[in-house]
Amino acid sequence: IFACGTALFSDGYQNGVIGTVNTLIKIIYKDTPGLNLKHYSTTFSSLAFAGTVAGMLIFGLLAGAYGAGGSIGGMLAALSAYRFLIGIGIGAEYPAGSVAASENTEDSGIKKGTQHMLFALATNVMIDWGFVISAFVPLVLLWIFGENHLRIVWRGSLALGTIPPLLVLFWRMRMHEPERFRKESMKHVAWKDYPVWLIVKRYWLRFTAISLAWFIYDFITYPFGIYSSTITTTIIGDSAPLTTSLGWNVVINLFYIPGCMIGALLVDRVKPRLLMTIALLLQAVFGFAMSGAYSYFATPAHIAGFTIMYGIFLSFGEMGPGNCLGLLASKSSPTAFRGVFYGCCAAIGKIGAFAGTWAFPAIIDRFPPGPKQDSGPFWIGSGLAILSALITFFFIPEVPENHMTNEDIKFREYLAANGFDVSLMGLKDEGNIESHIAKDKGEEVVDVVRDASSEENEKRATGAV
Repeated sequence: IFACGTALFSDGYQNGVIGTVNTLIKIIYKDTPGLNLKHYSTTFSSLAFAGTVAGMLIFGLLAGAYGAGGSIGGMLAALSAYRFLIGIGIGAEYPAGSVAASENTEDSGIKKGTQHMLFALATNVMIDWGFVISAFVPLVLLWIFGENHLRIVWRGSLALGTIPPLLVLFWRMRMHEPERFRKESMKHVAWKDYPVWLIVKRYWLRFTAISLAWFIYDFITYPFGIYSSTITTTIIGDSAPLTTSLGWNVVINLFYIPGCMIGALLVDRVKPRLLMTIALLLQAVFGFAMSGAYSYFATPAHIAGFTIMYGIFLSFGEMGPGNCLGLLASKSSPTAFRGVFYGCCAAIGKIGAFAGTWAFPAIIDRFPPGPKQDSGPFWIGSGLAILSALITFFFIPEVPENHMTNEDIKFREYLAANGFDVSLMGLKDEGNIESHIAKDKGEEVVDVVRDASSEENEKRATGAV
């Protein structure tokens, strides 16, 4: 489970560190003539999300088939292009790693009452720790090199982000496809025979609801996370040391952790849909409260109070949709097209993040100068949280224990009842998980090339006897 999910730490790190890097670049290059830093900042932040969408869609389709310069301006343009490529890698991780992690949570060796918790710990908790470390690393580099060497700080912060995915790469070298995928895959179903209309008719509503909820969550969360250092700098003032601004940014990001950890402990008891609804409503309450009292909190004297309120606002987002959206997306569809279902839902979510990074500055500019300009996004974010709670509660089905197993059975029965030949499902010619393990160990493989339909026929025959 954790080998599949922990690479998402890189998602949190790469998307979190860019907020601090933007702050440093604005300080270093603010006097560069002819350079539109505001436009660059938004482009730089959002291009990773565009790449993520591309990666999710491309690798979501593959997972369904195969299992889970010379000037400052030139330099910034190159960085933006690199961010897009990073996004493709991050996007590939969602439908591949997360789907495999969810499928492993229902293995026979997993204790009941822990399935959802393990998935949350291996995925969203990893993302949130990535955000925390992404805020702490630039602060440490700033302590080491000082404010006179900010170029080293921002370059080092980006460079250190290459280490986590390299470590996970070695961990994954000997992973195998889950047994569930071997039995239920539609890899060998020809495109002309693929039951697209049957799938759409059965799953369109939950797909639409999960996608909208994910869009709203990312529209709120990623821009607020990316711009947290900018917000704290605005409140503290330009005269405060940069270490103070980055230090408060670390504190804000640390609030992700109690939210996602408490949510992980609660999700099996409360169930994902209900937990997500409750957390979204609590997030809206704190968002409205922070908006109404923004004039009081938005002063250097009350920065601690602002940080706590802002942190709780983010924490409820992680307790609910942060932990539950990926879980609902991965377990609300059958194994046959889980990678496509999850990848498309997550891609729509990241479109929300992309839109949010562009909309966030525009929203601020549309409000009158002063406290209302900075508090405006919190009003909008809180209203969207209520909308997402309503969508979740009324249109997304609950996901109990062993839901994927039951969903696979119901999906097969549904296809068979509508005239689809279910014998086409399964990896008939590729053996099972035990055969791959035996081959790796150099053992002889005997009688392992079997498909799901043959196993079901044996069970029926045994039951008849």
